[in-house]
Amino acid sequence: MKWLKVPLITVILLVLWQMVVVIGELPRYILPSPSLVWQSFLDHHALVWQHTKITLLEILLGLIIGVSMGVVSALILSSSKKVSSVLLPLLIISQAIPVFAIAPLLVLWFGYGIASKIVMTVLIIYFPVTAACFDGLRQTPVAWLDIAKTYRITPIQMLLKVKLPASLPALASGLRIAISIAPIGAVVGEWVGSSAGLGYLMLHANARMQVDLMFVALLVLLVIALCLYFLGDYLLKRWVPWANHLH
Repeated sequence: MKWLKVPLITVILLVLWQMVVVIGELPRYILPSPSLVWQSFLDHHALVWQHTKITLLEILLGLIIGVSMGVVSALILSSSKKVSSVLLPLLIISQAIPVFAIAPLLVLWFGYGIASKIVMTVLIIYFPVTAACFDGLRQTPVAWLDIAKTYRITPIQMLLKVKLPASLPALASGLRIAISIAPIGAVVGEWVGSSAGLGYLMLHANARMQVDLMFVALLVLLVIALCLYFLGDYLLKRWVPWANHLH
């Protein structure tokens, strides 16, 4: 029954979409009907798939790098109060700079290829992952720490074998956020400057008044985001089952 929710909501949204087009008598260059968008997908599926592969690669690489950097940064911040007192303010200050504002600079520095889009994705997801993991590390139950101290383990062992497992529920929440916003970074990077990707396809279609093709790219991006989220949610529930109550 749970798996029927998404198809049911999809059908309802498509019906409402069709009703808006019919009742409002909207021209196709303003809001194409679902049938026109589907026909455009059939006509351009090869082109759409070509650009989808690029965007999907940017998202996945950005997630892998961003999550890895976030976890490592959280571990470094948690390793010492002196280190966190110096690095944490710098991390917070860095968030005052709008990521979207520096997107043109990233394209200038890293080029029009996928590198600048990966960096953009990393920058967007880095802080949520770091903050969530760092919070989890700081909220390790005192009883766990007391028990671990009786075994006289080293600070590194305390961090990796006690604090890190305790932070997994909080990290799981951060990962869900990261998965949800990762496509934004890739697409914004493509809008600023690129020669491939769904963001580029949307701009290209808009310039040619191919609104139906633009909707195809948008819906494909939506499907990618939903699939990544549900896959990530499923894996987190399998690997961190005790964190389900946070979701």
